[in-house]
Amino acid sequence: MIPSTRLVPTPYLTLLLIMVWLMLQNSISLGNILMGIVLGIALPRLTASFWDKQPDIKRPFLLVKYILTLLLDIIIANYEVSRLVLSFRHKPKPAFVVYPLSITDNFAITVLTSTISLTPGTISAHLRPHEGTVLIHALDVDDTEALITEIHERYEKPLKEIFGC
Repeated sequence: MIPSTRLVPTPYLTLLLIMVWLMLQNSISLGNILMGIVLGIALPRLTASFWDKQPDIKRPFLLVKYILTLLLDIIIANYEVSRLVLSFRHKPKPAFVVYPLSITDNFAITVLTSTISLTPGTISAHLRPHEGTVLIHALDVDDTEALITEIHERYEKPLKEIFGC
């Protein structure tokens, strides 16, 4: 993990900004690299008061596994949604499901709701932090409890371990 310093308060954001700058310029020259570094250091420092504390990633290898699992789930869900949409026999059973959150960290909740929305066929419709729930709309639900259990086991539980919350 990259340690935070006073010069670079958000190291991941700084690296991301440098990479984005270089991709936007479509050239890796000394001038572009230096400008990327200047922007990568200056922008986070100028906006530091607006940012929450960056989360500590307790288990980085589990994060890699989480991302690979998410990519696989997106591919499978794309296939299932296309099959459902193109099928004349099976009518989808859309439903709103209230998902009870067991995590309280804002960043982890953001990752979870983004994960739900990234997976085709589901979307995080409304976050209710005062109730500790997320309203999810699913395209085809046979069993709401099975959906809640799947999200908890497949996404929320690993996020608790990754971020230590």
